[in-house]
Amino acid sequence: MKTADLSDAHGDLVRVLEPKLLSYGAVREFQGAVTTLRVLEDNALVRATLETRGMGRILVVDGGGSLRSALVGGNLGKLAEKNGWTAIVVWGAVRDSAELATCEIGILALATMPKKSEKKGLGEEEVTITIGGVTIETGDWLYADEDGTLVAPRELTL
Repeated sequence: MKTADLSDAHGDLVRVLEPKLLSYGAVREFQGAVTTLRVLEDNALVRATLETRGMGRILVVDGGGSLRSALVGGNLGKLAEKNGWTAIVVWGAVRDSAELATCEIGILALATMPKKSEKKGLGEEEVTITIGGVTIETGDWLYADEDGTLVAPRELTL
């Protein structure tokens, strides 16, 4: 389903993220139920979450918009693919962009950064986050394609 069509059909029900996210994964169009994390320059919880069965979900990571270190790299991209995650959306940085481009999942982020993150396990799981001007909760549905990214409180149909 195209985001433009969903936006037209569902109007005020959908919330559209600011157009700041760039695509790094091999899959450019995706949709799925959301699981949220809030971390700052520490990707231990990102790894722990991606080690679980994704079951077609999308991991949305509020990294505070920090570009000082990467929260996802090639190893985590492959882990997400292997464990059945549909996509990872990072409001922050990623690294290993050439490796991420081979991952058969969607990967969106603000930018690349070669520096790795901390591994202290700090952060919050399944919390309400706000990224790109949009509030997102675990259980919301996210839709992304070449036109943008939008979120709805439930699965949408056309």
